[in-house]
Parts: sequence; structure tokens; C-alpha cells
Amino acid sequence: MDPVIIVGAGPVGLTLALALARQEVPCVLLDEGPGKDEQRLARTVVLREDTTALVTRLTGFPLAEAGLRWAGWRSMRRRQVVREVRFDLAEDTVGRTTGRADRADRGRTDGGRAGGDRVGWGDGGPRSGSAAPDAPEVSAGPAPVHLAQHVLTGALREAIAGERLVKVAVDSRLDSIEQEASGITAHTRGPKGTWWRGSYLVGCDGPRSTVRKLQDIRFPGRTAVERHAVAALRTKLPWPDEALLHRAPSWRTSGPAAGEVTARPLPDGVWRLDWLLPPGKDLVTPDVLVARIRETLAGWTEGSTPPYDLLDTGVHTVHHRLARRWRAGRVFLAGDAAHLLGALGTHGLDEGLRDADNLAWKLALAWHHGPHEGLLDSYQAERRAVVAARLRAADQALPVLRGGGGLRSYVLGSSRGHDALLADSHLGRGPLGAPGAYADSPLAPPRSESETTVATPPGTTVVDVRVTAEDGAFVRLRDRLGRGALLVVLVAPGTGVWERRHWVSAGIMPRLAAAVTALPHPAELLVTESYPGAAAHTVLLIRPDGHLVTALSGVRPADLYAAAEATLGGTGGTGRTGGAGGAGRSSDAAAGTGPEAGTGPEPEAG
Repeated sequence: MDPVIIVGAGPVGLTLALALARQEVPCVLLDEGPGKDEQRLARTVVLREDTTALVTRLTGFPLAEAGLRWAGWRSMRRRQVVREVRFDLAEDTVGRTTGRADRADRGRTDGGRAGGDRVGWGDGGPRSGSAAPDAPEVSAGPAPVHLAQHVLTGALREAIAGERLVKVAVDSRLDSIEQEASGITAHTRGPKGTWWRGSYLVGCDGPRSTVRKLQDIRFPGRTAVERHAVAALRTKLPWPDEALLHRAPSWRTSGPAAGEVTARPLPDGVWRLDWLLPPGKDLVTPDVLVARIRETLAGWTEGSTPPYDLLDTGVHTVHHRLARRWRAGRVFLAGDAAHLLGALGTHGLDEGLRDADNLAWKLALAWHHGPHEGLLDSYQAERRAVVAARLRAADQALPVLRGGGGLRSYVLGSSRGHDALLADSHLGRGPLGAPGAYADSPLAPPRSESETTVATPPGTTVVDVRVTAEDGAFVRLRDRLGRGALLVVLVAPGTGVWERRHWVSAGIMPRLAAAVTALPHPAELLVTESYPGAAAHTVLLIRPDGHLVTALSGVRPADLYAAAEATLGGTGGTGRTGGAGGAGRSSDAAAGTGPEAGTGPEPEAG
């Protein structure tokens, strides 16, 4: 069968190519450029725990070590610290090393570091001089990883270079696509212009996507939702390795929209600073940017400007757009070609990597076993609905966050105020930042009497517990993802202290092993000592991209088979609340992006 053609060699295209190759699917990667990436410290990415694990699994590169996990997050309004989130390594109840967030709104005096006002907060937001809570709030999970985008892309390119199933064609710009029943043909122009034959084609070619234009797919939304001046510099700030959101700093008098600044640490003492710019298209001259840097650093240190080395600058323009369709026959869209978002702490690249992870196993199954139209259609239904919901939340929150109005009537879970909502969105939580779930997916199986509940709702990503593989080795659950197989995990307390040979043929294991062998798709049987919220003998069915399909009480072969069949796009999948196909259709309005204005300009940096 012909290879999958991937147009665009950015992080999303590279990730998709590697994910397909790991499932024995050959790819042709069409790179418009020379195969190298410009090193820009003002262009960085923030990745959540699961997307960091995805790239690390595909490349073998310790991504978290190449970037920086924040030691904490500090949210300030003028001279008050209204929220702190501290990250410390801790061992959780299932033996998983995570970053525990202790929200330490301690009512303490920050002295020269933040102005010295004692603050606390509750449902009504910050209150000067209030008492601090005696205990931290619940864990927020590991800190995000912040790194330069060229470091991420470099790790992906290095892995691609050693991958026999991926052919990279540099200096190859797509100019035409022809589809037919048996495959797809793409033509590129350039020094090595030629025709390419493929089974499917995926456009990962960014905001100005040629693939999207050739398929006549509209890209409605809003241009220049926000603009930020960006500077990467090496200096010492009063909060080592902590990220900072400072709204309406006291040293600025032109209002919140002109004063909000974010500081995110990078390795080697480097910081990325972002200043929210007022509406309009005024040029950010070097003199203006240097003045902002000096003013900001002096304000944070409560004195003269500390020494700094300016390494890179830019202007980052945020657009909000959502493609009408993400599939057109054998053509798919992913990443910035399908969606643009990024205001209020949302991160478009993180969503783009989730696109690649979602699409890879579905394309691989169709490539190896023939067309699975329902399964391929579910890519748009699942991913488009998730991104549309995030766009809708950001578009609804923007006017009140920037204008200072109330939030409760706009965004659920916003009673803790503007600063809490923004901090959560930067940390990957809440209505603006939490990863989306596929609970309403057309692949969701119908409910059964044996279905039980665990701490992970169906459609969300599973917890990375330690499991025993079929060869008896102890591994992390996430290490078994991305291989194209379904995962069946039995929760069996006590098995960790015995050799596999003692329990593999005891109790319910033989019956479960036989049920797994009979599933309509290859599946791997794993065993874990415990899983959050799961009783003994709970059986978890997990998709190749790490999303929970269902949790069953005991071994129910018929229910397990029906759930697996639905997961593969069979007739059993009807969705939990009517299916995500409807959600995908309605998400045009859900994006809340106003009149269609064609394809917006490419973001300038960041």
C-alpha cells in the first residue's frame, strides 16, 4: 500500500510521521524548507505532562530535561500576590512520581519581592490581610514543561533521521492534490518537483495551509485577537524557576490591557517575557521594547534595572480560527492548518500534538486493515469538538477578563475570579486550559451493566500507573501507548510482590487472557497493583492514544468485545450523549469567532 503523505515538517507533522512509523506505516514528509530550523529563544512552547510523554516516547529524547518544569506559578495584581502554586516532586498513591502543586496563598509578606501586601483568597477572590488556609489545596499534577520550539523540533528531526519508514523531501512545496478511490496524488514544485503517490494525505502546513486551500475548506474566525511583545533575555529575577503572571503592574498607569506581563523561565537563566499590547497595530520599535524591559525588571526588583542580556525579540499575534472540516475524503488537517488559538494561556501546539496522537492510530489501522470510515470520521468529531469548546471558552472570557467585568455568567467554575481562571489556564486546568475529553465520541461504547466508575472518566487520558507487561517486566502504562494495539489493564492488588508465573494462570487471569485474545483487534494485557478509584478486579479498556474507553467490573467477555468493537468504529458506538458527530457540526458556532474573514496572517512569533 502507498505511504501516507504528510505536508509540513513542523512539530505536528514530524510527530505524526514518527507516530505512524512506530506503527509500521511508511510516510513521505514534504518539507517546504531546507530541513533546518531557525533558533529563536523568543519562540517557545509549553507542553502538558501527556504531550511531553508522547514526544519523549517517540524520540527517546528527555524532553523535560531539555526544557524547564516550573518550580511554581505566581499570579499578581498590581502589588499583591493573589495566588501561588508550588510544584514539588512527590510520590502519589499509585507509585507515580508527579509534581504536586501546593497552592500557598499564605498571607505572608513578600517584602521587596512583590510589594509586601498580605493577601489571601476564597470564593470572592483576593482579600488584603486575610488569614491563610492551614493546608494546601488538592494536587494540580505535574508542572508544564517550557522549552524553545527549535529544541523540540530538533529532537523530532533527529529521530526522523534514523527512521527507515519516513522519507523527508526538502525544498518541496505542494501545489496540487488529486484524489481517487484507490489513493491520492500530490505534486510539488521546487528544485526536485515531482509527483507523489499516497494512501492518505495530512496537511500539517500551518496557518496558511496550502492543503486547506486546495480542498476549499473555509477557515472562519477572528484575526489579531491579542498581540504580545516578546523578549527572551538572560537575567536574575526574584522568583527562580517560577512562572509569573502580573496583571496591571503598579508601575504602569495605562490600564490592564497595556500592562499585563508574563514571565516564563527557560534553562540556563533565560526568561521569556510577554507584554500584552493595546488593541491596534502600532509598531513595537526596539526603543519601545527596551523601555518595557527596563521598566518591568526595575518594577519587579523594586530598584534599578538589574543586568540583563537581550537574546531575542518578536511580536506574537494570536488568532482564533477553526476549519470547517478536518477531513475531505483521503485528506486530513492537523495543527495550525485546522485551528488557531492561544489567547488566555491556551497553547495551540499542545493541541496540535494531540491532533497527531489522535489521528495516528486511526490512520495506521485503516492503512493495515482497510478503510474504517467511522473510525476515520471520528478524528474530526473528537478533535474539532474539543478545540471548538476551548475556543468558545476563551472567546467568552476575553471581553470580561480584559474589561474587568464579572465572570460567573460566562464561564463555569469561575467563582474564584479572573486571576485564578487565568492561572489555571496557563497551568493546563479549568475551562480554558484542561485537556479535552472524548466522552461524547461516536466511538464511545453503549453503557453496560458491568460498567463501573474509576477516577478517570471515560474519554479522558489515563493515569500513568506502573504495570506488569506480558513478559513480566515492570513498565509505565504510557510506555505501552502508541503501538496500535488496544490496552486491557486488570487491577489486581498483590500481584506486584509475586513473580508473574505464580499468578498468570490463577484466578480470573486465564478467562481474561482468553477474552483479550478474542477481541476484534490486537490488544495487550497488562496488570497493575492499583488504579485511582478502581476496585480489585476492575478491567480497563484503553485506546492506543491513552484515552479510557470503559472500566468494567470483573471479566465480562461480551461487554469487553462490544466496547472494543465500538472503539474501532463499529456499529456499537453511539456516543454517551448523542455522539460527537453532532458536536463537530455544531462547533462552528461554538468557536464564537464572528464573521468569516478568510485565512488570517501567520503568527509572527511564539
